[in-house]
Amino acid sequence: MKTISNRNLNMWEESLREYSGLVFTICYTMTGDYFEAEDLAQETFLSAYRNLHRFQGENMKAWLTKIASNKCRDYLKSAARKSLPSSDESFIALADPEPLPEDVILQKDVNAKLYRLCGKLKEPYQTVALEHFVRGRDPAQIALDQGKNVKTIQTQIYRARSMLNHLWKEEFR
Repeated sequence: MKTISNRNLNMWEESLREYSGLVFTICYTMTGDYFEAEDLAQETFLSAYRNLHRFQGENMKAWLTKIASNKCRDYLKSAARKSLPSSDESFIALADPEPLPEDVILQKDVNAKLYRLCGKLKEPYQTVALEHFVRGRDPAQIALDQGKNVKTIQTQIYRARSMLNHLWKEEFR
């Protein structure tokens, strides 16, 4: 078993307090990544602790600086670093295009409530609301089907939205 002298252990503890900022700065400067710099600084002190039995009393600051720069160089050369996605776009591309099951259930519930509330509206708002809000049709399609002006349908949609909003608030207070 490797033994660490009390002197070396005390020096290591003091250097941890005294040089942690310096080691982090070296790591951050070399990597440009705050979180990687934190990890590498931690690895530097862990490596120094593991190899403390080899420390011959030279300059602790220089020893830690060398370990930190070597850790950063190894990190910058590593294949794992190069294979990591560099932006959020990589994660977005991996996202499942299907909605979550709970979102599907919530949407069905909202659609059922909306359908029920549309049924409480008087004509012509009931038909327009069902076509637009439940079936997702745009005003031009509805106007064409009903033989009405698009502006008339847009006005009816606007009024139906207001009525639905009022009914929704009343029902779910």
